[in-house]
Amino acid sequence: MSESKPFSISKQVVYEAYLKVKANKGAAGVDGESVEEFEKNLKGNLYRIWNRLVSGSYFPPPVRAVEIPKPGGRGTRVLGVPTVADRIAQTVVKMYLEPEVEPIFHPDSYGYRPGRSALAAVGICRKRCWKTGWVIDLDVHKFFDTIPHSLVLRAVSRHTNLKWILLYTERWLQAPLQLGDGTLQTRDQGSPQGSAVSPLLANLFMHYAFDMWMQREFPAVPFERYCDDVVVHCVSEQQAQYVLAAITKRLAEVGLEVNPEKTHIVYCWDGHRRGSYEPRQFNFLGYTFRARLAKNRKTGETFLSFLPAVSDEAGKAMRRQIRGWRLHLRSGHTLGGMAREVNQVVRGWISYYGRYYPSWLQFTLRRINEYLVRWALRKYKKLRRHPRRARRFLANVARREPTLFVHWCNGARPLAG
Repeated sequence: MSESKPFSISKQVVYEAYLKVKANKGAAGVDGESVEEFEKNLKGNLYRIWNRLVSGSYFPPPVRAVEIPKPGGRGTRVLGVPTVADRIAQTVVKMYLEPEVEPIFHPDSYGYRPGRSALAAVGICRKRCWKTGWVIDLDVHKFFDTIPHSLVLRAVSRHTNLKWILLYTERWLQAPLQLGDGTLQTRDQGSPQGSAVSPLLANLFMHYAFDMWMQREFPAVPFERYCDDVVVHCVSEQQAQYVLAAITKRLAEVGLEVNPEKTHIVYCWDGHRRGSYEPRQFNFLGYTFRARLAKNRKTGETFLSFLPAVSDEAGKAMRRQIRGWRLHLRSGHTLGGMAREVNQVVRGWISYYGRYYPSWLQFTLRRINEYLVRWALRKYKKLRRHPRRARRFLANVARREPTLFVHWCNGARPLAG
């Protein structure tokens, strides 16, 4: 049957794409169909996707627009939620296209790439801040909303001779957004965050728009890029100003705009750099880079080093979630039951924000202990109106069961004082 179709697409790839979509979970699209409902007629639904893809008759439905708040209360960001079937179709294209473009990507591109991570970008950024005293903290204004479709398609065409990939990529770029009131918003630029193929297309676009241009024009100037989050390292303020002006001009040439309010030239002040320049800190991928106390492992002496630690915005978001758990009101629950629920989230926080300067994360994690003390005050009559006893009780539990709460294993055990 596939020989009579204009395009050749493996049914096995369609099935593997479904498995990836299922593993990623995600919300329903405009049709309201969840992954579980899609699976009720799995064989028929997957065949329908494959048949439309190979025949050239696949047209993506509108993408459901969902507004999520930005960190720090700075407005909202629009995410696009495709239907389950559309996510599978997009993943098929990604599985064909990604092996062709991944080998050509710049080594300092870290976003949404196999074998690379945000933590790796933070680590490299830390080392380079030690070597060079200035960084450009670059913010691209509404990146995902303003990507030019023509340049994305031109970049895709350079790396595949499969016409169906170009055909469906163009249709996905042009698929309308369905807003909360049901109206459809047409698009002639941009690629909404939330789709399976959008990060790959964004990386491919930025590969030519920024990475290769930097390598050609400023080969001695290192940078880290995680999709549209970029840090550029310079040896002087003059060089940083010159490079930033050139980057601003370059991005304008490819239809993007540098956000002047959020883009800064930052001085990496530490114990060895004594200049009086401002600003002296910047945020990158949930971490704040600034001067912090460090200890020399050989001599034990402390000194000021330019280091990353969990950002204030990330800390506030974690504390807001801790408050939302309302642990102190769960007098009907056991510590073990609460630990099983809390540990799932806290383990992820520690895995990411505890990689660099973990002691800074402990200030936030200790808030959990405060709520557990209040829980003990409400649950046990002998502890009521005796907060010191409640703290001692929790500290004794931590001594007997040090692994009960995952943050207890990472330096945030309750104190008996």
